[in-house]
Amino acid sequence: MSTIGSKWAILLIGLLQERPKRFSELKREVGDITQKSLTSVLRELEKDGIIDRIVTPTIPPRVDYRLTPLGHSLWKALEALSSWAIENHTAVAEARRRYNAPSTVEVK
Repeated sequence: MSTIGSKWAILLIGLLQERPKRFSELKREVGDITQKSLTSVLRELEKDGIIDRIVTPTIPPRVDYRLTPLGHSLWKALEALSSWAIENHTAVAEARRRYNAPSTVEVK
C-alpha cells in the first residue's frame, strides 16, 4: 500500500496501462516529476511486481517499462478510484473552498 499510496505511483500505473513506455516518455507525460522521483517510484513498482523493466541491448540501451499481470489487476481496482476522483473533482474543490473560507459567524 505504501508504494501505490505515493504521490506519483497511481499516475504512472495509469499511464503504463495504455502500453509500455520509455523513461523519457513517462517523464514527459507526467511533467512535474523529477528524474530522481521517477526513478525511485519505478524501482518501487518493479520491486513490488507491479511493473517490469525491459532492457534492450542497443547503443544506447533502450529501457521500457510495462505493467505486469499483477499491475493490470491493480489498475482494475484503481480505475474505479480514478473515475470517482474525476467525477467528484468539482464537489471536492467546492468543499475545500467552503472549509477554507473565513467564518462569518459572529461571536458576542
